[in-house]
Amino acid sequence: MGSALTRIVSDVHYADHSSRVRSLEGLRPLCEGATTLVYNGDTVDTRPQKGGHNPSELRLEVLQTLGSFGTPTVFLTGNHDPDISKEHALELAGGRILVTHGDVLFDNMVPWSKDAILIRQRVIAALAALPEDGSCKLDSRLAAFRKVAATIPQHHQSEKDPLRYAIKLAGDTVWPPKRLLSILQAWREAPGRAAALAGRHRPKAEFILIGHTHKPGVWKMPSGIVVVNTGSFCRPFGALAADITADKVQVRLVESKRGAFHVGRKIAEFPLL
Repeated sequence: MGSALTRIVSDVHYADHSSRVRSLEGLRPLCEGATTLVYNGDTVDTRPQKGGHNPSELRLEVLQTLGSFGTPTVFLTGNHDPDISKEHALELAGGRILVTHGDVLFDNMVPWSKDAILIRQRVIAALAALPEDGSCKLDSRLAAFRKVAATIPQHHQSEKDPLRYAIKLAGDTVWPPKRLLSILQAWREAPGRAAALAGRHRPKAEFILIGHTHKPGVWKMPSGIVVVNTGSFCRPFGALAADITADKVQVRLVESKRGAFHVGRKIAEFPLL
């Protein structure tokens, strides 16, 4: 029997027009070689909406279909799917690897969103409502963020018409133009924020794996912590997969072939000594 391999991906955004995943069956090849598959948040949008897809039906479809592929599957929550499971973070390799979606890095959760001010107000209130010292604990902070995320309605994500979707997407994320600056700033700051989060809340962590910003990459920070952002299955950047075994962490490209997603070439590798 081969050694255990945990594979981590994020931000599938199933049923969103921007996602390249048109059928959940296309994700089946990601199971090849993995003994556990982890979806690190924003697998599908389960938040309230007006019209469009039925979030409850989509959530059930995702859980049943991806859970039927034969490989044990773990769903971590994200800001788009705060109720997909009760698991907001995962620790591997005896606490040396921390996995969480990444929206907790920002007190307004989605700095480029037109709801950023509202989200920040609700996050502050949710953290203030925690028991004493609760806001200092990562698990409690994540739970508070998920509680807030569940109250933020979908906007462009629920639109079925492609043209109206594109118009709403622009209105939600890149207009006025200063929102584009917020996106660029979030991309720039995310690795440092992730390393700081791991150092503050999980001192044993040598790696932190996130998604959320859709900007894939691998960074070794001055603190020594390695930050991996597995990107997303949305355009324009694409996704990475993090493969974790007993002795190493490999980061590999996720490649699309005729609508099916496969793990491709290795772009980084780190020993787990």
